[in-house]
Amino acid sequence: MTTTTPSKSRFKRLLTWLLTPMLVLGFFSGIIFWGGFNWAMEATNNEQFCISCHEMKDNVYKEYQQTIHYSNRSGVRATCPDCHVPKDWTHKMIRKIQASNEVYHKILGSVDTPEKFEAKRAQLAQHVWSVMEATDSRECRNCHKFEFMDFTRQQQRAMTAHSTGLTEGKTCITCHKGIAHSLPNLKDIDNSAVLGTGTKHNAPVVTTTPSTGTGQ
Repeated sequence: MTTTTPSKSRFKRLLTWLLTPMLVLGFFSGIIFWGGFNWAMEATNNEQFCISCHEMKDNVYKEYQQTIHYSNRSGVRATCPDCHVPKDWTHKMIRKIQASNEVYHKILGSVDTPEKFEAKRAQLAQHVWSVMEATDSRECRNCHKFEFMDFTRQQQRAMTAHSTGLTEGKTCITCHKGIAHSLPNLKDIDNSAVLGTGTKHNAPVVTTTPSTGTGQ
């Protein structure tokens, strides 16, 4: 039979006395931290935050306002984060970390004038296109999915292009460059691409040769 010495008993009481408030404090601190973290995530994941920088508000946002993604008969809009920020937590975190590079260039003033922005438009566009191609246009597919399209209700040109895209495994951005923002000069990027004239809100579209698909 073992007995607990007074010194050990005092040590246990002291340990309990110290650990209990620490655990309680840690628990509530965790809740506060997680709540604050999620608040910050949502606060930086909306259109108003995106256009709080004049580089966005005075350039790409004005272009976006002329497109069907901004204004249409149904009133359903795709805002900046809908197209440029992943929905799932892991990829959203990766995108937020990558955005630190944009903050860095904001500080540098890399595109703080219309002239600077236009000079970098092709580079910026190609970066976004490459990301979308690598993710199979993941953010587009939050709203648009081949398997739920009723091709019979589409115009012949769209039906043909979407049917071809489905069978050939193409991704949205392959054909739909320039759907929400003005295109850069494509001559220096892809000689097979031709700048078309969009009929919806004057939105430019890309029309490519039959070997790469047809833009809508």
